[in-house]
Amino acid sequence: MSDLKIPNLNKNSDRFFFKKKLSLRRKSKGKLIKESFVMFSFSIFIFYINYLIPNKIIIFNNFINNIGRLITNILDSISYSYEICLAIFIVFSLIFSLILMLGAFTRIMKIVKRKSRQIRFK
Repeated sequence: MSDLKIPNLNKNSDRFFFKKKLSLRRKSKGKLIKESFVMFSFSIFIFYINYLIPNKIIIFNNFINNIGRLITNILDSISYSYEICLAIFIVFSLIFSLILMLGAFTRIMKIVKRKSRQIRFK
């Protein structure tokens, strides 16, 4: 039982939850230079990839036009959503009313059959 370690839940150490996991030591100058060189080389590589892409101005103009078309299509679809919802409501209400009519007719038929049987036996 002495090997069992139960954590103390009453500690107010929630503010310092990750305190032990953070390295508080400073990085050496050599490590900082190495990291800055890697960052600089990645940035040059990304600029080079962007340089190789042809017709950048046309791509940006098409992007702006496509965004405008997308917004107009979204607005059109929102305006058509009322009609779509109305059509769906009409279909479901017709189906529901047909089910109610069939249920009413079957109940009427059951009532008529019961009365006709009772009259025959009397």
